[in-house]
Amino acid sequence: MTKKILVLDEGTTSTRAMLFGPDGSPLGSAQHELTQHYPAPGRVEHDATEIWHRTLACAREMVEKAGGADKIACIGITNQRETVVAWDRNSGEPLSKALVWQDRRTADFCERLKSAGHEAEVQKQTGLLLDPYFSGTKMRWLVENEPAVKAASDVGTLALGTIESWLVYKLTGGAHISDASNASRTLLLPLGGAQFDDGLCELFGVPKSALGEVTDNAGDFGVTLRELFGAPIPITGLVGDQQSATIGQGCLTPGETKATYGTGAFVLANKGHDIPSSEHRLLGTVLYQGSGKRTYALEGSVFVAGSLVQWLRDSLGLLGTAAETETLARSIDDSGGVVIVPAMSGLGAPHWQPEARGVIAGLSFATGRAQIARAALEAMAHQTYDLAEAFAADGAKWTSLKIDGGMSANDWMAQDISNLLDLPVERPDFVETTALGAAMLAAKGAGLAASLDEASQTMRGAVGSFEPSMSGDVRQARLAGWRKALTAA
Repeated sequence: MTKKILVLDEGTTSTRAMLFGPDGSPLGSAQHELTQHYPAPGRVEHDATEIWHRTLACAREMVEKAGGADKIACIGITNQRETVVAWDRNSGEPLSKALVWQDRRTADFCERLKSAGHEAEVQKQTGLLLDPYFSGTKMRWLVENEPAVKAASDVGTLALGTIESWLVYKLTGGAHISDASNASRTLLLPLGGAQFDDGLCELFGVPKSALGEVTDNAGDFGVTLRELFGAPIPITGLVGDQQSATIGQGCLTPGETKATYGTGAFVLANKGHDIPSSEHRLLGTVLYQGSGKRTYALEGSVFVAGSLVQWLRDSLGLLGTAAETETLARSIDDSGGVVIVPAMSGLGAPHWQPEARGVIAGLSFATGRAQIARAALEAMAHQTYDLAEAFAADGAKWTSLKIDGGMSANDWMAQDISNLLDLPVERPDFVETTALGAAMLAAKGAGLAASLDEASQTMRGAVGSFEPSMSGDVRQARLAGWRKALTAA
C-alpha cells in the first residue's frame, strides 16, 4: 500500500493536520481553533502548550485515519511565521506566552533603532525592515520582561524559536532547529549567511546560544518520539506558511507570483538565486533552501485580511458566518461609498505604519450590513493593488496572480481582485496550497520525489481563472475613495 504524507499546518487562528497521497490528493484533515489572547491594545499572544496539544491531537486523528504510523512516509510542517516561543531546554516547557506575529509591543524599540540609523544596514543584510512584526525584537522583549525567560537565559537553558522550531523540539524530544525560510523572518539571519549572525543578535539583544541551527527546507530533520504515534515518523519538510503556499502554487521559476488571503494577506514573487533588494519597502526573504543553496522571494505583507471578516462576525456581530460576505456583496451594486481601511494592527507593506489604526469611512443612514461586508471584501483588492504598484516599481511587475488561502474561496472577492488589478487571476481548485507546499517539500525530503519541480508537477491539481471586467472609470473612482480613506488611517 502506498504510504501517505502527514502535514502539520499550524496557523494563527487554528492548527490542523492534513493527510495527502503521494500524488497530492487530500485524504483528510482535522482542525482545532486556537485561543487568541489580547492582554492590551496592540498585544497578541498564544499559549504554546495549547498549540502543541491541539496540533498533536489533530496529528493523532490523521495517523489513525491513515491506518497507523507505519502507513505514513513522512511529516511536513508549515507554520505562522515570526511568532516566538521561549522554552526551557531541560523541561521542554514554555516559559511565557508566545508572542504572535501581529503583536506590536516592540514598536518603541524599533523606532529607537531607526532613530539610531540602523534600518538601512539591517535591511541590506536581512531583507527586512525594523518593524515589530519580525521575531528578533519579540525575542529581546521576552528576555528583558519575562522573569522566567531571563532566568533561563542566565543559566543557559533558554531555547527561543519560531513555531516550527517548537513543534520539532516537542515531536523529536529535543532537536532544536529552524528552517531557512522561517529563520529569514527573525531579523537575525543575513540573507546570504548560513547561520544566525553574531552582530545582528547583539544589535537586537538576543542570546545567540538560545537559537537553533538553521537548516534546509527538505531533508532528514529527525523522527518523532515512538510514544506519540505508536511508531517513529520521519520529519522531512519544514517551511514558513507563505513560502509554503508559494511552493504549493508551483511558483518555482523567477517572476511567478502568488497571493495568500488568510488571517493576513501575503504576496510573494520568486526572485531566483539573486538576493533581492527593494526601494519600495517590500521584503527580501528566503523562499526555500536545498543543499545549502537558497532561492529567494520578494514579499509584501498585509496584516489584516480574513481577520477583518472575523472581527465583523465576532466583535461587531454583523455576520453569522464568514461565507455570508459573498451573498451580501452580490446583493448590492456598490458599497454606497463605504470604504474600510483594515489597519487594526497597523499598516503593512508598502506603507509600514505600525501606529496606523482602522477606519470605516463614508457611513450614512443608508449604510447596512451589505455595504460594510462588501467594503470589507473590496479592502482586499485595494490592499493588493497597492502591493502590485510597489512590486512594479521594484522591477517585479505582475503579469498574472495566483491566489489561495481560505478567503480566496470567495468568488466575488477573486473577481474583484482581477477587476481592480486589470489582470487575470488564477485559483487552484484545491486552495489549501500552504499545506500542499509542505507536502511537496516533505516528499522531496523523504525521497518520494527527486526534486521540488517533480513534486510540484506530480502534486499540483487543476486551476480555474478570473478575467478582469471592470471599466476604467469605476476602477479610478474606487482607487480615489481608497486613497482618501487611507490618509485618515
